[in-house]
Amino acid sequence: MLYSRTTPEQKRIRFRELLASGTIQQFPGAFNPLSARLIEEKGFAGVYISGAVLANDLGLPDIGLTTLTEVATRAGQIARMTDLPAIVDADTGFGEPMNVARTVQELENAGLAGLHIEDQFNPKRCGHLDGKNVVDLDTATKRIRAAADARRDPNFLIMARTDIRATDGLAAAQDRAKALVDAGADAIFPEAMATLDEFQAIRDAVDVPILANMTEFGKSDLFTVDQLAAVGVNMVIYPVTLLRSAMGAAERTLDSIKAEGTQEAQVGSMLTRARLYDLVDYEAYNRFDTGVFNFQVPGKH
Repeated sequence: MLYSRTTPEQKRIRFRELLASGTIQQFPGAFNPLSARLIEEKGFAGVYISGAVLANDLGLPDIGLTTLTEVATRAGQIARMTDLPAIVDADTGFGEPMNVARTVQELENAGLAGLHIEDQFNPKRCGHLDGKNVVDLDTATKRIRAAADARRDPNFLIMARTDIRATDGLAAAQDRAKALVDAGADAIFPEAMATLDEFQAIRDAVDVPILANMTEFGKSDLFTVDQLAAVGVNMVIYPVTLLRSAMGAAERTLDSIKAEGTQEAQVGSMLTRARLYDLVDYEAYNRFDTGVFNFQVPGKH
C-alpha cells in the first residue's frame, strides 16, 4: 500500500546482484507509476525509465528539453511504487560536469538504483535517429568522472552510454567504451548497435556489464533475450514499448468512439475495473480506512 517497502539502498544492492548473476536481466520501460507496478507483477527484474518517454509524456520530443527537476520528480514517482530497482535515462547529465554531479545526487535522493549518461552534444537527440553528434573524449570522460565522484551510495550504478557507433564506427565505440570504464563507469550502454556481432565486439572490449536497447522502429533488430545473452549482454531494456502499446490502444478506442458513438467495441480489450482495483491495491486501502476509522461519530445535540 502507498509505496514500496523496499528501501532505495536495498534496491541498489539488488541491482548489483542481478548484474553479477551471470544471467541476462530484462527491464521494461515504465511510462507511469502504475505501469511500474505491472512490470513487477509480471515478474521482471527491474524497471527502466526512458528519457524519451518522460519527454513524450509531456508532449515534447526527445531532444533534451526536459529539466533535471522534471526527470527527478517523475522518476522518483515511478521508482517508489515498486520493490524493483529502477534506472533512469539522465540524458547528457543536464549540463557541465558540476551539473552532472548534482544530477547524480538528485536521482539518488529520488530513490533510483542507477542512471546512464550519454556522450552526445547537448541538446541531444533520440539515439536511433540520424544526425547525432558526440562530444570529444575529454568531455565524455569528465561527465563520467563527475558522476562517479558525486555519488554517496557506492551501490548507485553509473552507466555510460555512447552514441559514437553512429558517427565514427564500431572500433571507435570499442575505444570509447574502454575509456568510459577507465573514467569510472560501472556499466556500458552502446547505443544503436546494428547486429549481434556488434554487441559481441563491445562485450570483448570491456569487462563491465553491458546493456542492449531493444526499442521498436530503431537501428537494431529486435533480438530475443536468448540471442542477446549468447553474446554476453547483461541487461536489456524495452524503453518505449509500453507507452507505444498504451497510446496505440488509446487511439483505437478514440477512433471507435468517434466512428460508432460508443466505446463498446473496445471494452473487451480494456483493463477491467476489478483488475485496475487489484493493481492499485484498493482493498488494502479499504482495510486501512476501516482499521483507523473505528470510532462512532457523535450525533448532533
